[in-house]
Amino acid sequence: MTGPWRCSSRRRAGLALAAATLALVASGAPASAAPADATIVSEQRIDARLRELTIAAPALAAETKVRVLLPDGYRADDGRRYPVLYLLHGAGGNETDWTDDGAAARATAGRPVIVVMPDGGRAGWYTDWSNDGAGGPPAWERYHVRELIPLIDQRFRTVAARRGRAIAGLSMGGFGAFSYAARHPDLFTAAASYSGGVDLNAELFGAPIGLIAVDGSLSLAGFDGVTGATLFGDFVDENILWRAHNPVDLAANLGGLKLALYTGNGLPGGPFGPADGQDIIEVGAHQMNVNLDHRLNRLGLPHRWVDYGPGGHTWPYWRRDLRRTVPWLMKRFDHPRPVPRQVEFTAVEPSYEAYGWRVRLRRPNAEFSTLSDARRRGFELTGSGPAVVRTPSRYRPGALYLARIRRAGNGPNGGMGRRAARMRRIEATSSGRLRIPVRLAATNRFDEGSPAAAGGPVHSGTVRVAFSRLRGGR
Repeated sequence: MTGPWRCSSRRRAGLALAAATLALVASGAPASAAPADATIVSEQRIDARLRELTIAAPALAAETKVRVLLPDGYRADDGRRYPVLYLLHGAGGNETDWTDDGAAARATAGRPVIVVMPDGGRAGWYTDWSNDGAGGPPAWERYHVRELIPLIDQRFRTVAARRGRAIAGLSMGGFGAFSYAARHPDLFTAAASYSGGVDLNAELFGAPIGLIAVDGSLSLAGFDGVTGATLFGDFVDENILWRAHNPVDLAANLGGLKLALYTGNGLPGGPFGPADGQDIIEVGAHQMNVNLDHRLNRLGLPHRWVDYGPGGHTWPYWRRDLRRTVPWLMKRFDHPRPVPRQVEFTAVEPSYEAYGWRVRLRRPNAEFSTLSDARRRGFELTGSGPAVVRTPSRYRPGALYLARIRRAGNGPNGGMGRRAARMRRIEATSSGRLRIPVRLAATNRFDEGSPAAAGGPVHSGTVRVAFSRLRGGR
């Protein structure tokens, strides 16, 4: 789901580009299965463990840097592969933060893990920038997900699969860690956030944090002239584009991942300060993390919740958070969990993929769509417009299958009328996939939640599809 897709009221230069930039890595396949367009320009050895790579990244239209911490003994054992922790910095930072200020080398000493610390821009916010609707570089999400991960898997001896890949970050990087994990759950087995900005629609002092940040007053933006509209789009008219990346809105996608949230409350009295007064940034981060904690609880998704009370938005807390996270992550790497047997995935983009399931919708507007209860015997899809669902490679090539398609809720405001099931015969492809065209509700005229849509009908439909094999196959 990466790429400059900006389905906005500017009528929609990014829509045609969405299909070309939607691809995710299928469940169980290493990220290096995708071509790495980025290239390593130079590599510097800083010390026995630390390397700094300069990378030419097409998604950024510029060179960028990434630091890589190798485990002790990496060079001595040239046959061993290691899991990878992607560690993201906060606003105003860069690829040096976690080694210079975050004591990442000390936290991972003696641990069999590779730590990758990329640059994410002073105010990149781990997204493909809207640039006020114009699109174009920098495309930070595309770089990190589609270019950097395959490049790291090619250059180093990684466990190049979901079971061997985790992501964590602080502040802006905490948002990035959970946004990437929710948008690409088949790439990561675990995610952790330290004082992360994990709910951009959270309110502080009676106003949404994202709206406050448009003028740069809360460090969401404000660096080098970056505003919220630069990053995601207009907060009011295009709020659906903010929600498309917002961990609270995408929390259901995190099923099957090991999750951790660390936060203080911004009040004085913590072991590392503040000594007096409130740390307003941590106050805001605390509210965002409380919102995500509540959302995960409502969804029944287990997670580590560490609200350590008084404490500020500063490095001593994040160093402690990382030290506590590393053993927890290593247990996950040592005892990986299989991918979820039943997939649930929500996205705003008109095309998306998760765990080998692919959905393509034909509609002009930006709105949420959800693939749920997706498993070998069928799936459910909710949204509007005609769609095509392609399954993972789970079926006998050439075999004939019967798809029982039942529609419900196909009307304004999600009316729950039902129709008789329709039968469709589908032959599995040579790769063992089924391709099922379905029709949901009538398409909507405006982006979901936009002022233009206020008061008008909302079309939402649900299609339930069940499979059974009729005969044949190889």
